[in-house]
Amino acid sequence: MQAGISSASLLPAAPAPFALIAGNDFSTLPADAEVALRHMGLRPERLDVSGTSGEGAAFRLRLGDLYLTAAPAGDRAVARIDPAHPSTSSLAASLPADWRTGGRCWFFEPAPIGSEDEEKPSMRDFFMMASLLIDLFDASHFFWGPARLWSDAKQFRASTAEMLASGMPPVLHLIAFRQHDTGDAEIIRTRGLAHFGGQEMEAARPIGWTVADLVRRLARLSLDIIINGPVRGARRLPGLVPGEWISMAPRGSSEALLVEFGRNP
Repeated sequence: MQAGISSASLLPAAPAPFALIAGNDFSTLPADAEVALRHMGLRPERLDVSGTSGEGAAFRLRLGDLYLTAAPAGDRAVARIDPAHPSTSSLAASLPADWRTGGRCWFFEPAPIGSEDEEKPSMRDFFMMASLLIDLFDASHFFWGPARLWSDAKQFRASTAEMLASGMPPVLHLIAFRQHDTGDAEIIRTRGLAHFGGQEMEAARPIGWTVADLVRRLARLSLDIIINGPVRGARRLPGLVPGEWISMAPRGSSEALLVEFGRNP
């Protein structure tokens, strides 16, 4: 969609927090958890839970240059990831009623090691670790922090594996598409796109389109922004089908990219 190709990395360097709903309960068996994590090659170190977002058994995990803290989700973490909260989104993922009990929900967040000047670990390593943890915990659900989005863990793992092979990020698992009714129009806004592409987007749903029609087009534009970087200038481009056009208008640095769709007469 955009002219030119950015030389920026496809994925940002800074890791972000996530959570898993585990099929296995490691909270009452910290020794077993440590052994399992070690067998995965994640080099666990036992931690004091103070200062983390968890409770019970807590570990620092390492994969390459990437460090994460891991613990059963405590009250602070649960407040951030509660699927019933209006700011949280879900991608066809209904959480079990007991998701927050019995050590089923584990929270993972970056654990910086060394100085600020050191090279940050890659997001690729971050997704590799997330995939290993989904397998280890036999996780049913995955929560991605920047988009505040719950999705099916197995689908996320499959999409991540495809991304590591092809370089195409799993957009629907990393970006939330949120509906807002302004009275005059129904707006769809992205959340989490700025983490990868430096800007969010919003678009009004054209008359006659379904929400799925608009999300499908915004997802394609999101992938373009992730790969090529943010849209810096106004532009008008051909759309997804013959006769369709897309208009994009950047606004202030803190505002979403305004996207408009239409058809030629």
